[in-house]
Amino acid sequence: MRCERKFRFKLNRKYIIFYLPVLSYLSFWYLYSAFCNYMNVQMGDDSGKQPRHRNLTPLRMMRGIFCLIVLVLSAFMVLVYFGFWTATGLRIISVHYSRVGTSFFFGCWLALWPFWFEKINKTKVVISGDSVPPAKRVLVIANHRTEVDWMYLWDLALRKGCVGSIRYILKSSLMKLPVFGWVFHIMEFIPVERRWEADALKLRQILYTYKDPEDPLWLVVFPEGTDFTTSLRTYWLPYFQNREQKCIRSKKYASENGLPILNNVLLPKTKGFYACLEELRGSLDAVYDITIGYKHHCPSFLDNAFGVDPAEVHMHVRCIAIVDIPESENEAASWLMDTFCDKDKLLSDFHSQGHFPREGIESELSTAKCLANFIFVLTSTALCTYLTLFSSIWFKIYVSSVCAYLTTATYFNFRPSPIVSL
Repeated sequence: MRCERKFRFKLNRKYIIFYLPVLSYLSFWYLYSAFCNYMNVQMGDDSGKQPRHRNLTPLRMMRGIFCLIVLVLSAFMVLVYFGFWTATGLRIISVHYSRVGTSFFFGCWLALWPFWFEKINKTKVVISGDSVPPAKRVLVIANHRTEVDWMYLWDLALRKGCVGSIRYILKSSLMKLPVFGWVFHIMEFIPVERRWEADALKLRQILYTYKDPEDPLWLVVFPEGTDFTTSLRTYWLPYFQNREQKCIRSKKYASENGLPILNNVLLPKTKGFYACLEELRGSLDAVYDITIGYKHHCPSFLDNAFGVDPAEVHMHVRCIAIVDIPESENEAASWLMDTFCDKDKLLSDFHSQGHFPREGIESELSTAKCLANFIFVLTSTALCTYLTLFSSIWFKIYVSSVCAYLTTATYFNFRPSPIVSL
């Protein structure tokens, strides 16, 4: 009986050793085919949609998965071993130094994304308009074409040496994302419910803490409140609102209320913009009005990850002095509406001409600097991973404790108050 059991175990183990690579190979090609079918590349596309800029090859798919693993792992290690201390230990001493330290460490991590987009995926980023100085504190307003607009703003901020200073107003559900929700909390992104009655008081309270003119800040606001194009979920669940429905609703509201009818952007929501402007007016260096356009095809996150789209990202920048924006709420709302009418015209011209006016004001990213930063982050991540997995058990206890703290702090939106002020 024992011999029979031993024989069966060996036989089963041989089957496993033989079939596991085969099943893995078949699973990979099944997933690859599913992605190709989803993204309408290589396989037949009878939908009439414009094809992707590049085909989704197995190499691009594997490279994208590898880059995502590196980014998630490095985000976790930067968060646990560096971000935690700048956001808690330093904050007890000084909120200003806490924000400077957080901006530095997460700036190194955020710089990986433009390196990925521009140097690895070969996406061309073209910046036009005003040649803006590397201002320390700005309010950025931008149109929201697709779900990845906010990522490409890192490309501009990196060129200005301010990528770690960038902050977003985002929907509160994103704070629940594993790891990235913790990053958003540590970096002090502003979560909102997208209902003014629920957000008004909380938004102003958070903005009040940003008033220190010495704190680095690029606060990004998307006044449309949602992206213009379809998101990932609309490919799988067609009953969600899509691009056409958003446009129809926006145009219907504009027609009923005597507002301009826009074709390339949605009507901006003015209350949140005015709250940001009113609370921070005295400490801002400028307002950057950025219009984003994509050559041929608006990308999804998966398009970005696998490098199949976009071919080119165009950003038209307008630098506006604070004194040129009206102080009263009604006049500021009218100014914002006029700004989005200009964006609509800019995008119409972009679609017909293929470019914005006055292009080429910014140089390409330095490959040497990007590689040096990549090596620094990768080395730090490898060291922290080794300490966590293969070193003393105290490192495992430390990481578990930090994760428990970040989960609790993010859920309750808690940050320590400074004991002393420096």
